[in-house]
Amino acid sequence: MSEHHPRLTPSDDNTQDDDAFLERELGLHARCVELVRMEGRVFLRFAGAVRVDGLHVEYRLVPSRGVLAKPSKWRKMDLLARRALVEERATRDAVDDLNQEVEEFVREIADQADEFGFDPMLFLHVLEELETSEPAEFVFDRIRQRLLHAGEREQEERHAARTKESINLAEYPASFDVANKMTRRFIALLGPTNSGKTHRAMEHLAQADSGVYLAPLRLLALENYERLQNTVDADGEPIKVSLITGEERRLAEGATHVASTVEMLDTKTPVQVAVIDEIQMLADRDRGAAWTAAVCGAPASTVYLVGAPEARRAIEALAERLECPLEVHVLKRKAPLSMEPGAVRKLRNLKRGDAVIAFSRREVLMWRDMITEMGLSVATVYGNLSPEVRRAQAERFREGQADIVVGTDALAMGLNMPIQRIVMTTAVKYNGVEEEEISAALAKQIAGRAGRYGVHEEGFVAGYDDDTHEVMRSLMKEKIPPVPASGFAVAPSLEQLHRISSVTGETSLVKLLKRFVHNIDVPDGFFYPRITEEQNERAEWLDTLDLSVAEKFTMSLVPISTRVPTLESAWSHWAQSLAKRKVCKLQPHPQELFWQNLQEVEDTCRMYSAYAWLGYRMPEFFPSIEEAQTLAREASERVDALLQQQNAATRKRQAKKERGRW
Repeated sequence: MSEHHPRLTPSDDNTQDDDAFLERELGLHARCVELVRMEGRVFLRFAGAVRVDGLHVEYRLVPSRGVLAKPSKWRKMDLLARRALVEERATRDAVDDLNQEVEEFVREIADQADEFGFDPMLFLHVLEELETSEPAEFVFDRIRQRLLHAGEREQEERHAARTKESINLAEYPASFDVANKMTRRFIALLGPTNSGKTHRAMEHLAQADSGVYLAPLRLLALENYERLQNTVDADGEPIKVSLITGEERRLAEGATHVASTVEMLDTKTPVQVAVIDEIQMLADRDRGAAWTAAVCGAPASTVYLVGAPEARRAIEALAERLECPLEVHVLKRKAPLSMEPGAVRKLRNLKRGDAVIAFSRREVLMWRDMITEMGLSVATVYGNLSPEVRRAQAERFREGQADIVVGTDALAMGLNMPIQRIVMTTAVKYNGVEEEEISAALAKQIAGRAGRYGVHEEGFVAGYDDDTHEVMRSLMKEKIPPVPASGFAVAPSLEQLHRISSVTGETSLVKLLKRFVHNIDVPDGFFYPRITEEQNERAEWLDTLDLSVAEKFTMSLVPISTRVPTLESAWSHWAQSLAKRKVCKLQPHPQELFWQNLQEVEDTCRMYSAYAWLGYRMPEFFPSIEEAQTLAREASERVDALLQQQNAATRKRQAKKERGRW
């Protein structure tokens, strides 16, 4: 054919004419082939049709070697070079190969669409309509992705509907069989700190034939466990009482009473009286679900709801929803509480009976050292300390061995101490993201610890500096908003996650938790699904391990801070050992405690406590429960000893300075 057509050198003006000439000369249209310039490319596009299982699918696609050149390069090619390239790429074999690829692809999409219940033509019709220079394999991939996403959306909607049908939170109270079948009544004892509300509820509990005390903290559970132990029943016999917390079990034979943390409520054993302490915790972001469960599920004829007055509306709403009669008693503070006229300003203005409040461990220890250098003895209380150490330190202050107690807001709940004045070193606290002013509720709860009834006639509050003093004065006057009367948090149970898994087939903990939060039915929003951010973060990592849903769920709840590297390392080691089905035993090595600093011993104590928690739930893999409790006790004693040593050393240095001056 080159003999009949002399060599041409195309220009910008006649390139398209030349391409049209090539199409006619080579008979491309007759073979359903187009020569196209688009999207910065010159390419061939084949047209055809296939029949697969009753489907007729037409297509216009670029074969795998259909792209010929960029326009700039194409323009520089003479007509013969272009002709040769087109002839090389637009062969009958190339047409047949593409037709075979399309047929296989159509069969693949038809099968997948059938699995999801889709009409395959919803996805295949674009094969004829697409205007693109991309080779067919890229077009196929995009259609596959579209089908996959549509399938995922369809499956998501199906799973969401099934999840919603499987769990209805409107029926949440009915899930507590024993409480739901009992005739229960609620008695709310509401009042500020030092109003005697807990004392009154505990007296009723002690007089009952059987009962349970539910505390927000291990420390409070322990305190009221001992209180009940020292009480006699109607026959003059000491009450038999058990202590049950996540990390500890002290089970008394024939026990009629139980003191426990709120999360450890036994919903199966009926009792006469239940006392739910700090009922305003219903509004707590992370733990509120435990109080919702306690109110709905406490299997007691009489349930005492003890806490702040702000919880009244919430309690009334719950009582109405649960169809339980409610008595409300509002108590007043027994000893007056007043702001000091002015700020403390100087260390020498601190006095015996003061509680100095800071909001971090580092600040607490700094203030302790500064006060000790003034010649005063100090007890120290902060959240990182175990309940045993906190109690030992509080006991030193209570018995007069320490002049002043320095602590965080851990002082605000539990720990009855003879504090006359609360001194705030700051009114700003880190909330996990940023520093912010404390709420009026927290300010009043801390301040309320001053003026212990029966010890001091009046309590006082002061800021250490002028700014803090004025902020506290303002916060003490501020009205605290009520606890919301709807949207009560409900945490997922293992039974609920298994139910979701059974209707969706999903075993990923992250997905199951997500379904619980986003898909379960909340008809009127009275109860609301809630999980913690930490549990969700842990679930993502746990899903990478070969663990059952139950094992992942349990590991996600271990009470240990994964923000502390050594504790995070221990937790991840336990999870990995469990995935490998390895038994994880503890080896006693208390001597190591003597080589650790205070922070390290505190973390060691928390690690042993967390192991004990895990041991109670999976004893076959974490059997060293008694060893963990012994080691935790030894670590607690070491922490207490270190605090006392540091206190004594600082006072000794100060005394030496004083002698030097003389």
